[in-house]
Amino acid sequence: MQQTSISKASDEEMLWQNQQLQRERQIIVRLSSLNYRTGELGSYLHNIACGVSELIEVDWTVVTFCQQGFETILASSLEMGEDTPRIYALHGLLIATVIQIGRTLAVKDAVANPEYGKPAPGYRAYLGIPLQTTDGEVFGTICSFHRQAREFTKEEIQIVELFGERAATAIDHYHLYQQQCQFNQLLEEEVAKRTAELQAAQAKLVEQERLAAIGEFAAMIVHEIRNPLTTIMMGLKYFQKTILSQAAQERLSLALGEASRLQSLLSEILLYAKPQVLQLCELEVNEFICELLVSISEMPEAIGRQIDFIPTSSAVKILGDRNKLKQVFINLVRNACEAIAIGDIVRWEVDNSSSTQVCINICNGGEPIPPEVLSKLSQPFFSTKLNGTGLGLAITKRIVNAHNGELSIQSNPMTGTLVSVKLIRNL
Repeated sequence: MQQTSISKASDEEMLWQNQQLQRERQIIVRLSSLNYRTGELGSYLHNIACGVSELIEVDWTVVTFCQQGFETILASSLEMGEDTPRIYALHGLLIATVIQIGRTLAVKDAVANPEYGKPAPGYRAYLGIPLQTTDGEVFGTICSFHRQAREFTKEEIQIVELFGERAATAIDHYHLYQQQCQFNQLLEEEVAKRTAELQAAQAKLVEQERLAAIGEFAAMIVHEIRNPLTTIMMGLKYFQKTILSQAAQERLSLALGEASRLQSLLSEILLYAKPQVLQLCELEVNEFICELLVSISEMPEAIGRQIDFIPTSSAVKILGDRNKLKQVFINLVRNACEAIAIGDIVRWEVDNSSSTQVCINICNGGEPIPPEVLSKLSQPFFSTKLNGTGLGLAITKRIVNAHNGELSIQSNPMTGTLVSVKLIRNL
């Protein structure tokens, strides 16, 4: 009889050991299957919540992130509808106690022991495990709820704490991974920006070298053409002193006109091709434009047109080459006057709303410039004028670029044509 009792106790002990081994295997299998790197963090934490509920046999488990008095449910072993709130105030809840004490809290019956805080509605037993960083800072919990009051064994608490370590590590690593991704993105953007700047600098250097080579070639060609052209013009002018028939006089006048136009073209080619060497000085924009208005208003193109200058309320200064900038604005205002009828207005305005740039706008009405023409206006030798050389705006753009400025042209039927020159302010 005694031997039978011993045998029965031995069987029960072996059964308990087998159950323990089975549970340990389940824990190992669960933990080995968890890998947040293979998917989203939410799926990983969901597996943790479901694993805890299954292994310690509770009705509901959630993983929460707690910050500034609120908890956010990151994962739940039970399905939560889209309309179910996921953010709650911590005040008065059991989770708040876990966050405050920073250690595990097991409550057999939270309804009978309200001093620990309120459980989720409909639940009585509670087990809360804090999630901590490597520095010991509590940032969340794994909370298990059961509808009936029950004790939590030491082994069950150890199981949940083990899962808590995994969850805390995953969340911490995931946040570090997100920070690394953000840093990599910023680094890529910075590299792309620096690459673009380097390419722009290289393109500018290549353009400068190309223009220097063109300038040398153009200077040589212009010099070779100018000498015989000067001789031709001297001969034509000599014949002006002789008595010629009406037809001969007309032909002579036409030849002199074409020779003079060719001489002007050679001068503009040389001006465009040679490097822009600036003689910089400080210019107050309002005063500079007021001085220009006197000479511009006497140009043949400006006669009969009204030029309205709208200065800034306060002084605005730039560093620029006075003579070259005069050339820029005389050319732009002349073009604006040519585009409108007698009696129409050209508006000349200075905008200093930017803290780094001053924008000088020249606006006129008249027929809008077609888009296919607008994109070619500053190209060398492109002109819409009958006797134009096509170098005026090209030279203007080169001078503005030499000042590290920007020239832009917009045109539409509603507002007319607007030419903007942006120059760096001298602060």
